[in-house]
Amino acid sequence: MPVSETLSEASKIILGKNTEIKQAICCLLSQGHLLIEDLPGVGKTTLALTLAKVFGLQFTRLQFTSDLLPADVTGISIFDSKTSQFEFHPGPVFSQVLLADEINRATPKTQSSLLEAMEEHKVSVDGKTYSLPEPFFVIATQNPVSQLGTFPLPESQLDRFLMKIRMGYPDSIAEKRLLSGQDPRHLIDNIKTIINASDLSAMQTKVTQIHTSEDIINYILQIVDKSRTESGFIHGLSPRAGMALKKAAQAWAFIHNRDFVLPEDVQAVFHTVCDHRLECNYEQTEKSVSQLTSRILSDIEI
Repeated sequence: MPVSETLSEASKIILGKNTEIKQAICCLLSQGHLLIEDLPGVGKTTLALTLAKVFGLQFTRLQFTSDLLPADVTGISIFDSKTSQFEFHPGPVFSQVLLADEINRATPKTQSSLLEAMEEHKVSVDGKTYSLPEPFFVIATQNPVSQLGTFPLPESQLDRFLMKIRMGYPDSIAEKRLLSGQDPRHLIDNIKTIINASDLSAMQTKVTQIHTSEDIINYILQIVDKSRTESGFIHGLSPRAGMALKKAAQAWAFIHNRDFVLPEDVQAVFHTVCDHRLECNYEQTEKSVSQLTSRILSDIEI
């Protein structure tokens, strides 16, 4: 199956992180955007480069900094003296895979320049609207907010990311292989392209056709409703979050060669889809969001 071949090929570069690679592929098949949060140097950028390569997608990397302007992302109109007209010069966002590296080092104004692109796959500049290439996939990396020079992503921006994952440190076996071999980034050019853009679009269409029974829909509704009544959260999950949970569960079932969704699929993607959309209130600061969301799953009977 192309998905298993893709996972195998990506695993040659991202050592010991099969679950994280599978989550990233799940996000791409769901036609969503991926946020990767972790410390510098654990492979966030390498994962984005690898995914673009194995899926045969056009790739652009944009380093977010505090002095980056919205026009540096979307593009700018420049006056052409020969034609006496303004000519639009597309920015880095006009690519199939945009790596927004260290997105939380840019100001909120620059961060928000991606909102329309992520939601509608379009960019509006000087009153004109330009369509982005298809498929369009944003992979954003961010450093922990405790680090210097970071601007926390607002809730509206976080909600545009279908999934948020963490890479974490590799295990000792994978790290030994990493130290014993070449720099993984030097090997990316040698890996094969498994799925091209047209095949990916066809697979994304198949994912939307994965059967989701009424019982599964009700299960997702219970999860969403429980988050809204859980006293530990400032606010519950939005309807968009419920739709994201369904899409991710369909993609997870597709990856595992099934044409129907099981409760286990919903549970497998629940934390990556929902944790970044929830925020603990001041009375629950000693408990992590992950602990509270785990309690939601345990309290709902399947």
